[in-house]
Amino acid sequence: MFSFFKSKKDSAEPAEEVAATTIEPKNAPEDSIGFASKLKQGLARTRQNFGKQLSGLFGGGKIDEALYEELETILLTADVGVTATQQLLENLRKQVKRDALTDSAQLKQALKEALVSMLEPLQKPLDNTLHQPFVIMITGVNGVGKTTSIGKLAKYFQSQGQSVLLAAGDTFRAAAREQLMVWGERNNITVIAPDNDPDKKSDPAAVIFDAVNSAKARGIDIVLADTAGRLTTQMHLMEEIKKVKRVIAKAMPDAPHEVLLVLDANTGQNAIMQMKAFDEALGVTGLILTKLDGTAKGGVVAAIAGQYPQNPPALRFIGVGEGLHDLRPFDAKDFVDAMFD
Repeated sequence: MFSFFKSKKDSAEPAEEVAATTIEPKNAPEDSIGFASKLKQGLARTRQNFGKQLSGLFGGGKIDEALYEELETILLTADVGVTATQQLLENLRKQVKRDALTDSAQLKQALKEALVSMLEPLQKPLDNTLHQPFVIMITGVNGVGKTTSIGKLAKYFQSQGQSVLLAAGDTFRAAAREQLMVWGERNNITVIAPDNDPDKKSDPAAVIFDAVNSAKARGIDIVLADTAGRLTTQMHLMEEIKKVKRVIAKAMPDAPHEVLLVLDANTGQNAIMQMKAFDEALGVTGLILTKLDGTAKGGVVAAIAGQYPQNPPALRFIGVGEGLHDLRPFDAKDFVDAMFD
């Protein structure tokens, strides 16, 4: 059960604090097979589709224009995107010429190396030691898995020996508040949430403001601030989330220290449009790519890299399963290895 009491901060929209009791976590300990194996399992659908097509193409034979055209089709249908596909093909042509490759079987390793080189700039681990509390604002469109990702992130940071506080800033969806409370209960994490009154509309900015101040008072390491999902075309809601970010800065200068955009891998090229819109509104500093285990394409990671050849965003975490430990920092080489047979 949860106990409720009003936040001591004086605000027009006081938040409630939800203190979790200590209970046994409902999730099993992390599997001993390691994340690389979990990643391969999570990308099984991508590998069965993308990897098998490539294996057929690279089964041996001459390297000619027909092969490049077929490879282009495979990459495009895997959601790699036009820009990234063109970059990969250009790099492959250069490598074929430079190394005097003549057999298509030699292209498999060359493509893997080209993909790793393209994706490595996205591999930027999050450094959350520069501020205390380190405030992370999580945003994205409806249904991408923000709240679930927050619960998994909380567990990840706890496993690093850091204390966590959750801010239930999605005041539009009652289920989001309840979902965060469950995550808090499972992991003995405090949740700052709005008043549970259906007739009272709470200000998400005020809730997160309270959470940051509570974290400062308690010496908490990490604040994970949930926000309501919104379509990029809902201008009034995009303006609202800009306000949330401004109010966080009033609670703590330079905060939020990280703005994480959650993207669903199943949305393919639409994820690129979401990224551009949220970046313009908030200045996105990092990405979480969820549901990679649910897509047979998986090439959206390359599409993201292809859109930002000079200054790519940081792909902080990827989700490859429903388990509590299935959200982990992105590793380019492990990811590419898991895409191929």
